[in-house]
Amino acid sequence: MPLTAAAVEPAPVDLDAEIVRLKRERNAVLLAHYYQESEIQDLADFIGDSLQLAQAAQRTTADVILFAGVHFMAETAKILNPERIVVVPDMKAGCSLADGCPVDRFRAWKARYPGATVISYVNCSAAVKAESDYICTSSNAQKIVDAVPRDRQILFAPDRNLGRYLIKQTGREMVLWPGSCVVHETFSHKKLVALRQQHPRAKIIAHPECEEPVLEMADFIGSTSALLKYVESDGGSEYIVATEPGILHQMRKKAPSKTLIAAPPSGTCACNECPYMRLNTAEKVYLALRDLTPRLELPEELRVRAKVPIERMLALSA
Repeated sequence: MPLTAAAVEPAPVDLDAEIVRLKRERNAVLLAHYYQESEIQDLADFIGDSLQLAQAAQRTTADVILFAGVHFMAETAKILNPERIVVVPDMKAGCSLADGCPVDRFRAWKARYPGATVISYVNCSAAVKAESDYICTSSNAQKIVDAVPRDRQILFAPDRNLGRYLIKQTGREMVLWPGSCVVHETFSHKKLVALRQQHPRAKIIAHPECEEPVLEMADFIGSTSALLKYVESDGGSEYIVATEPGILHQMRKKAPSKTLIAAPPSGTCACNECPYMRLNTAEKVYLALRDLTPRLELPEELRVRAKVPIERMLALSA
């Protein structure tokens, strides 16, 4: 949606204070993912991973939900809150997993396995969610897989790395969609080996979206929130963190005495930073609150269908 003439006015000098004021005036809640830049995290009313944010969206009584994350997360908030205004800082903040699983190809893939139970990772479009039996996040994926009767075939999309990890954890054979996260597959196994040699006392902790060679080196594997909890509660003092480095901000707040090292990407770029998450800025948060755009809308028939597998997930995650 093009900006109005008013929207191109300079942002106020005290951006943080204006965001706080607008949240109060709009009766708005700011939900932010752990991968957002630190300034947005510090302004948020609630910070979490995909499951925690879906639960927060389900509970909110605000009139406006400002979702500082990526597109599929805002869609989930709208699916659960059709009567509320859902705005995002930047509508271009997408996801490589969602983009790599278009619904027409997904339907064709699903049709090859009639009678199978379809579990889709939350990192997918509302249209793919509507074609699924269950949604899962990395926090609850094992629980969702375990809930499916063992005599049922399982299709798992769109993250093959998470799927492979779940096969090992659950002992269930699953048919995997061939997708991956551009951020989590960029971590270099070779560089990780060298980094561990430089820091022999450091524990490697990794998100299950990472590729198998990285996961095989990990001392702990878990969702974003599980990684945060592990650093906070574990008795170690030094950690190499193989996930998007936005989480380091909260880790440093929760465990200020511990040494945290971001796992290196394979190249020399900042490829371990999610390019979609980083499209959101504090100024865009301010404009979204001020103008209540860009606004996330969904066709009602699609929203209703997509809500069913999300509610199944939330019921199993209570």
